[in-house]
Amino acid sequence: MTGDSPSTEQASQQPKLDITVPHTARVWNYWLGGKDNYDADRRLGDQIQALIPDIVTSARADREFLGRAVTHLVGEAGIRQLLDLGTGLPTAANTHQVAQEIAPDCRVVYVDNDPLVLVHAKALLTSSPEGATDYIEADVRDPGTVLAGAAETLDFTRPVAIMMLGILNFIVDDDQAHDVVRRFLDAVPPGSHLAIAHPTGEVNGDAAQRAVDMSNEAGVAPMCLRSREQLAGFFEGLELLEPGVVSCSRWRPAVTEAGGGLPPEVYQFCAVGRKP
Repeated sequence: MTGDSPSTEQASQQPKLDITVPHTARVWNYWLGGKDNYDADRRLGDQIQALIPDIVTSARADREFLGRAVTHLVGEAGIRQLLDLGTGLPTAANTHQVAQEIAPDCRVVYVDNDPLVLVHAKALLTSSPEGATDYIEADVRDPGTVLAGAAETLDFTRPVAIMMLGILNFIVDDDQAHDVVRRFLDAVPPGSHLAIAHPTGEVNGDAAQRAVDMSNEAGVAPMCLRSREQLAGFFEGLELLEPGVVSCSRWRPAVTEAGGGLPPEVYQFCAVGRKP
C-alpha cells in the first residue's frame, strides 16, 4: 500500500466520510489488495488477520463465489436482471462485468449506503451499450425505497437475481433480516433467484466470533455470524440449488484439490435458491 488515503478529490466530495473509523467495505478492499482504504481500515484488517490468518483467502473465496454464481444465473438460468444489495468497493470482476460478458443486455442495479462506495461505483461501474447499470444510495433495511429506485432500471415482472453477499450479517436482528429478505422476494416473480454469502462460525468458530467482536468494538457497523441452519432458513420456500449451504470455496468450485477433493472451507458460507 502506498499513500495515506484515496485521492484528495474523492475525499473532498464526501463530507460524511470519517476516515478515523474503519469500514468493512474498505477493510475488505485492503484484504483484496485494493488501494481504497485508510490507516484505520488497515489496522483493523491486520488485527483480524492475526486472529484468522487465512481471512484473505476467505475474502477472495467470497469474491470468486460471486463470479461463479453470476455465471450460473446468467449463463445457465437465463437471468438478465440483477439487484446487487451491498455493493462494496469495486474491484475486478464486478457483478455487471461478469453478467454482461456473458449477456451484454443484462441490467444491473447496485445498492449501497456508503459515500465512498457510491463515488467509486458511479465512476467505475459502467455498463455495456446493450445493457444498463444503475446505482442507488439506500439502506437495504428499507426495501421499499430500494425497490422503487431499482424499478427505474429493472422490470419486476421478469425474473431478477437478488444478490445479498456480505450484507445480511449487518442486520443482526434475525426477525428483521428475514423480513428484509422476504420483502425483496415478494417483489420478484417466479424464476427469480436469491444468492447469499454470510460470515459464519462453522469454521474455527471461537476465532471468528473474536474477530466479529473486535470489528464491532472498533466502531464498524454491528455485525453477526450465522450458522449453516440459520442461513438455510433464508431460503425457506425456495428451491435450493446444489450443493446447498456450503463454504464459498465449495460452491461449484472451478478447481478441486489434488486427488479431486474439495477446497478447504473458509469463514464465508453461501447458497443460491430459485423462487418456484
